Amino acid sequence: MFFYLSKFLWFFVQPLNFAIFLLLAGLVAAMFGRRGLATAGSVLAVLILVLSTWTELGAIMISPLEDRFPRPPLPERVDGIIVLGGGLESAINAVRGGYEINGAGDRIVQAAVLARRFPTAKIAISGGTVEMVIKGEGDADSGPRLLTALGVTADRLILENKSRNTYENAIFTRQLVAPKPGETWLLVTSAFHMPRATALFDKAGFPTVPWPVDYMTSGTESIGTFPPYNGLEVTTTAVREWIGLMAYWLSGRIDRLFPGPADGPGG
Repeated sequence: MFFYLSKFLWFFVQPLNFAIFLLLAGLVAAMFGRRGLATAGSVLAVLILVLSTWTELGAIMISPLEDRFPRPPLPERVDGIIVLGGGLESAINAVRGGYEINGAGDRIVQAAVLARRFPTAKIAISGGTVEMVIKGEGDADSGPRLLTALGVTADRLILENKSRNTYENAIFTRQLVAPKPGETWLLVTSAFHMPRATALFDKAGFPTVPWPVDYMTSGTESIGTFPPYNGLEVTTTAVREWIGLMAYWLSGRIDRLFPGPADGPGG
């Protein structure tokens, strides 16, 4: 239920859709002679679009998330590498059978780099199908095609293809891997996603070393830094992650709204 509810609500509150619904509401209000409501809806919609596309609002929102877990020095020994899904084009790969990557493809690429650096480490790919309408395949299904093409042998892979969100990533990966005390596992995911991911793995009893990738900002952004479509993407990603943190905190799945390195064994 949590998965379906989150997908349903996100459809309406993501910035672009929210602005469209406000404009539609304004049109309906104007049709019924409610000029005040029509004006308010239209002005708010335009404000959301302007802030999301032409300003550094997205960078301001996402920078604290990306900076929360700085990348640490690599441990001398790594027993395993966990890469969270989201970096591969699910629907395209399901049809074409390849391994097309998207904007979060650094996750799977970095896993391949780390696999070469630690040739005895296991690589756990966690990610099932998350689409509700379009048929796709999870990263745990298409990821092995890319990793084996890059030289990672199939016997090193641990595939978790049932999870649909980060909570299930942590729970199902913990069950599948059954980490032993004293083992060192790297957790590879997007930097903005690391606070929530690390907190969930810690709570699942799977301590990890955070290894953030896929940074969306440099920390030096200003007005006009992003093209409009990139600005909207960054803002949308930031809004989604902050809402995700809030929802997971309110539901008790994480213990703090903004988890940090000192909050658990993962730090």
